[in-house]
Amino acid sequence: MVPACPETDIGERGSGSGQTCPDIFELSDGNFAVLGTEATVALDGELPPDAARADYERIVVISRETLVRAKADIPDA
Repeated sequence: MVPACPETDIGERGSGSGQTCPDIFELSDGNFAVLGTEATVALDGELPPDAARADYERIVVISRETLVRAKADIPDA
């Protein structure tokens, strides 16, 4: 399991829809947190052969609309 980072705070919302879920948040350390529908069991066997998922990682589904809306707030570099 990945240890929690107590010095990491949730920053601004990546989705401007005003709805609660799904959503994307930029963390204070530059990483992103995603709220979505947990789908690890349903999709794990569908991953391409060259994709790997660690035991502590989960597959989370967000709508296309959520990601497209958040795209404008995601930095290029």
